[in-house]
Amino acid sequence: MSTPSTSRAAAPSSPAPAAAVPGPAPASASPSGGSGRFGSLGPVGLVLAGVLSVQFGGALAVTLMPRAGALGVVTLRLLVAAIVLLLVCRPRLRGHSRADWGTVVVFGIAMAAMNGLFYQSVARIPLGPAVTLEVLGPLALSVVASRRALNLVWAGLALAGVFLLSGGGFGGLDAAGVAFALGAGAMWAAYIVFSARTGRRFPQADGLALAMAVGAVLFMPLGIVESGAKLADPVTFGLGAAVAVLSSVLPYTLELLALRRLPASTFAVMMSLEPAIAATAGFLVLGQALTSTQAVAIALVIAASMGAVRTQVGRGKRPLPPVDA
Repeated sequence: MSTPSTSRAAAPSSPAPAAAVPGPAPASASPSGGSGRFGSLGPVGLVLAGVLSVQFGGALAVTLMPRAGALGVVTLRLLVAAIVLLLVCRPRLRGHSRADWGTVVVFGIAMAAMNGLFYQSVARIPLGPAVTLEVLGPLALSVVASRRALNLVWAGLALAGVFLLSGGGFGGLDAAGVAFALGAGAMWAAYIVFSARTGRRFPQADGLALAMAVGAVLFMPLGIVESGAKLADPVTFGLGAAVAVLSSVLPYTLELLALRRLPASTFAVMMSLEPAIAATAGFLVLGQALTSTQAVAIALVIAASMGAVRTQVGRGKRPLPPVDA
């Protein structure tokens, strides 16, 4: 979400700008309501801290999967993040039209599907390649929406990276894991679109909090079927809460604070580094080393993502909100 990213499940709901790779939304609404002590990090430090939080939260989620299963981890992440956001945002439930609720429900479905597919992916393939494949969703959205010939270059560069990552056919990666990562990327693109639409209909972060709750409610039966009473284990629940804070609540807050002082273009370029940071987290926490070919593949996708961002900024279009599954 995040994902991008490990897909960050919390992203600001903002007015809809032109489609692009994940980038910032206006920082007019923060769940915390103030900069507090985090402001001393500086805007670049805040973004880096948020990205590190997302990816290391994803690595922690992988270590939790043997205890709770991939679906159980997603359930805990969505549930805890929803509780925190609902308590902080206190969204108003009355006064919304049927179209408003329809939009927020679809947003919640996209959020839940994005997280579920991504976590199924990282249960099968290393974190770095999974995030790299997931990034293709918003990158494709950017290329299609921009309608500029230059973006075909970035698309070609990304495809070259994917070809290298696949070894000519994904022989070195689990096919189901690859399919889940690509599916998560498609849901990431849908998340971006409906995040913007929700932001037009709901004030501040109310739409995000409600969508997170929808996603948690929809996903809970799947988590209960897979993990059952394991979800109520204090250690498992505590680790799941940590994943929710690291992958959703904390990065969301840090990014909103950063966007008050950081240009949108700079933020979006920094977010393009997520596959590399995911690979680093996978190596440090999970011992998932990359081959030289995989490292080059990830670098090509990062370059394509940065190029697409710069092309959009050159046209005066603001990138769409980021997301971290």
